[in-house]
Amino acid sequence: MTKSEREEKARLRLERERERLYAMAEFERRYADKQYICGVDEVGRGPFAGPVMAGAVILPKDCEILYLNDSKKLSAKRREALYEEIKEKAVAYAVARVEPERIDEINILQATYEAMKEAVEKLAPAPDIILVDAVTIPGIDTAQEPIIKGDARSVSIAAASVLAKVERDRVMMEYAEEYPGYGFETNMGYGTREHRDALKTLGPTPIHRRTFIHSYI
Repeated sequence: MTKSEREEKARLRLERERERLYAMAEFERRYADKQYICGVDEVGRGPFAGPVMAGAVILPKDCEILYLNDSKKLSAKRREALYEEIKEKAVAYAVARVEPERIDEINILQATYEAMKEAVEKLAPAPDIILVDAVTIPGIDTAQEPIIKGDARSVSIAAASVLAKVERDRVMMEYAEEYPGYGFETNMGYGTREHRDALKTLGPTPIHRRTFIHSYI
């Protein structure tokens, strides 16, 4: 392949990526009259162990962050790079967490709402509109729009997803050292076979959600 062919291929790839991002900004364009548009997403509703975490991000108008997407569709290396870029470019961002004990006390859905609400309330400036992945957060007066599969359909929600995912993965990597044998460094607390087998042989740790693991202990 010649240099000019490589350059043309790169140009077309960049053009396609910008078209994808433009499509992902549909909801941000819909609320173009609002100054501060906030995206909110959670990570960690399903794991047996560790906190549930929520991210909230306000991006500048027409902010371009190439390759931003639903955090589950990105490699760990890409997420880490985007994490730094999002923090650098954001007008405001925050991540909040709710611990396993609280999850067992109030259930995972309510704990998720609690994390989301806390993340939003940490933002300065406060948002004018909140775009949320799939749900409406109780107890918040600001207007909200729940978007099904929002982490793949809104750049603001995708950014929140990346921040929450990277920070939760870092927490679980630390727990992997503190509680070896459960595979937290790879399963991030999810109920893999290795994790289920470890629960049967080692028993639960203080970071396990008792309401999630009662059939394995």
